[in-house]
Amino acid sequence: MELALGIILGCCALGAGLAMIAGIGPGIGEGNAVAKACEAIGRQPECKGDVTTTMLMGCAIAETTGLYALVIAILLIFVAPNILVDVLVETMGLIG
Repeated sequence: MELALGIILGCCALGAGLAMIAGIGPGIGEGNAVAKACEAIGRQPECKGDVTTTMLMGCAIAETTGLYALVIAILLIFVAPNILVDVLVETMGLIG
């Protein structure tokens, strides 16, 4: 039972860590978007408002990927172990 519990907890922690790797993508994408927006504003300063609005909308959409990964990681750390341990206990027949 202790080994199975350790495996469950370890795999949940490993999965949460892997889920947080998804935070790298939005960081790189948003950095590139801001760099290109600054470049566009430098070339045509009169379109600053349009470029800024479009860039902020794109960054907000890109950030949702990182937020989804954070939600999944939190669920794997706090919710999944309890559910999986309950399933393990029921499967082993320890509780009537």
